[in-house]
Amino acid sequence: MIGEIRKFHTFDELSASVAEDIDSLINRVVCSKGIFYLALSGGNTPRTLYRILGTTYREAIPWGSVHIFFCDERFVSHEDSQSNFRMTKENLLDLISIPQENIHSIPTDRSDIKVAARDYEIELRKFFSGGVNSFDLAILGIGREGHTASLFPGSPALDEKEKWVLGVEVDALPPRRITLTYPILNRSSVIYLIVSGSGKAEIMREILKGVNDFHVCPASGIRPLNGRLVWQIDFPALPNETRK
Repeated sequence: MIGEIRKFHTFDELSASVAEDIDSLINRVVCSKGIFYLALSGGNTPRTLYRILGTTYREAIPWGSVHIFFCDERFVSHEDSQSNFRMTKENLLDLISIPQENIHSIPTDRSDIKVAARDYEIELRKFFSGGVNSFDLAILGIGREGHTASLFPGSPALDEKEKWVLGVEVDALPPRRITLTYPILNRSSVIYLIVSGSGKAEIMREILKGVNDFHVCPASGIRPLNGRLVWQIDFPALPNETRK
């Protein structure tokens, strides 16, 4: 499932456009149902986007009606420089007026990663067990080898059908992580897959050819059951032949 594809000449253009889209989507959904569920990813790619949301759209978005969740987290302290929560806090959460009870971070203060994953799943099921969909919007990225969230090629987590949250060991630093799985991610109403940089061009070539083996390229397993998938890609991340 390829979904919609939006192409941008630069990363700054991509970030500004996605931020504008998020502003519009949040305001529309909040006007309709009074609440918005947003799942965020970490890493370097969304940093600029979060900063724009926290500055340009600080007043425009009704943050008091937004609940924020996380697609994955490194199993480190929230104060650690590798923490997805810390990056999001510094670039978005510290800049906006949002109730602390609306921020649902992954609990990395547990002694056992399986306990942390279990506790986060309990938190998610308080919100989403009764309905068809889960997040109104999930923001994901993609790694050079095709991973998304902390779902990496060959991981047993790729075949999970029941659990929404798993503790995993991955071939990256830090290796211990907690990730959402396909069963909850694919219930999202809208998913943005944001891709930037020339290092992603080769995996994007395979994806655009139609590779659909999620064991090889986990990002290809992002297939919303009842929603939209939108690829937001800058030109350096696109193979030359597709830059039109």
